[in-house]
Amino acid sequence: MALKTNEIILPSKTRSLCPECKSIIEANIYEENGRVMIDKECKVHGYFKDVYWGDVGLFKKASRFQAKGKKLLNPNIEKENPVCPTDCGLCRTHLNHSALTNIVLTNRCDLSCWYCFFYAKKAGYIYEPTIEQIRQMVRLIKSEKPVPGNAVQLTGGEPTLREDLIDIIKMIKEEGIDHIQLNTNGIRISQDLEFTKKVREAGVNTLYLSFDGTTSETNKKNHWEIPGVLENCRKANLGIVLVPTILNTVNDHEAGNIIRFGFENIDIIRSVNFQPVSLVGRMTKKEREKFRITIPDLIKRIEDQMDGEIGREDFYPVPCVSPITQFVEAVTGRPQYELSIHFACGMATYVFKEGDRLIPITRFVDVEGLFEFLREASEEIKKGRSRFIVGAKLLLNLRKFIDKDKQPGEFNFAKIIYDVLIKHDYHSLGQFHLKSLFIGMMHFQDLYNYDINRVMRCDIHYATPDGRIIPFCAFNVIPEWYRDKIQTEYGIPIEEWEKQTGRSLKDDFYIRKKVTARM
Repeated sequence: MALKTNEIILPSKTRSLCPECKSIIEANIYEENGRVMIDKECKVHGYFKDVYWGDVGLFKKASRFQAKGKKLLNPNIEKENPVCPTDCGLCRTHLNHSALTNIVLTNRCDLSCWYCFFYAKKAGYIYEPTIEQIRQMVRLIKSEKPVPGNAVQLTGGEPTLREDLIDIIKMIKEEGIDHIQLNTNGIRISQDLEFTKKVREAGVNTLYLSFDGTTSETNKKNHWEIPGVLENCRKANLGIVLVPTILNTVNDHEAGNIIRFGFENIDIIRSVNFQPVSLVGRMTKKEREKFRITIPDLIKRIEDQMDGEIGREDFYPVPCVSPITQFVEAVTGRPQYELSIHFACGMATYVFKEGDRLIPITRFVDVEGLFEFLREASEEIKKGRSRFIVGAKLLLNLRKFIDKDKQPGEFNFAKIIYDVLIKHDYHSLGQFHLKSLFIGMMHFQDLYNYDINRVMRCDIHYATPDGRIIPFCAFNVIPEWYRDKIQTEYGIPIEEWEKQTGRSLKDDFYIRKKVTARM
């Protein structure tokens, strides 16, 4: 079955920002030597050019899966004609609800990584919202219409430095958030089993664990602590997502080893979520060319380093799953959570391990055929056909899209899909996740490759104590407008914090004792 295509024709136009003055300027997206480039010119600061996506073929494939998404019915910004990205909050022009909302608990950290510009010592102040302020942020997320936010990531700085972290987690669960991630370097987790158990019992579903490589050279921040993190998470039944920040020429050669490490510990590691580096701050063209790596470049590294067991044909953009949402909406008659971000923001796949073999889901499922079938089935229901008849048709046709001889032996994938889509029984889906490794990549923007169309489609947001919800690539890429401005307003000088708490900021810094690696 052929997929109806929305493929972008290059060259195309978008709007961007000048990296120097942040003025909104027109930009061009075009093909050059097999790559997708972006260029723009500021009347004051001149011409800028950078890589947008490292492979034009994958770009065109990803663009076929553009999804419309859901605009908020109750935006927080009252301005009648807001301008993106200067009026974020969310405004009425934003095209997506909050799929995952970050809440910064602190800008204190026990490390000082060279590529991080966001921690207290550099900022000069301490930002730590109160529990009541956090509660109001959660209520703001939950109030979104037509789809209330239901997933929160607690981040920092290093959120485990908050002495009241367990109380914060419990409060968020009490406010009705089902999914809570804890973004951490894992140092405290590695050393405190009781704390890890309390984190899980309080309501954290997933540890979002910084993990930049499998060696002490590529992962200086927590290489020696990783075995302790794994051990304590196993005992606490707390699932882990490995989060490698990938820099070209620094740790891009580790992509395959990181995936193998995930499979070696698949009993507790649920996912590897690669993040190609966002080159924030001022950088020379030479530095950008040295460190820049895009999603297709990383996929090529994975294909080479995994000897083709996982390849470019196995990855699909995040919004490819929108037909699933559309089908469930048609069956239930209610708006559903939807991953409809810009197609260039991320790609992913599921990979299973059977014996010594790795089996990407695309090797036994006709992904494009299945999604097109679901899209057409949704349209039938919307036009008045009985959902029971369409459900029966789904049951009869599912097996056409699945090669049962190639699927992992312990799975009946057709039954899993039917149980989820028709019966809304998610138990078998949970088993699916436990037996597979989700391999994803999310490339956040910087001022050199900034595409305002991507910001308008963002569904990874930040809640702030001033009553706003701000897209990731506005909050962090333009800190003087959002992150730093807001946190300065709600923060206090370091000296005042030290006086109030009777502590010194330097007491937070982690001093590693001499250890022997167990990895």
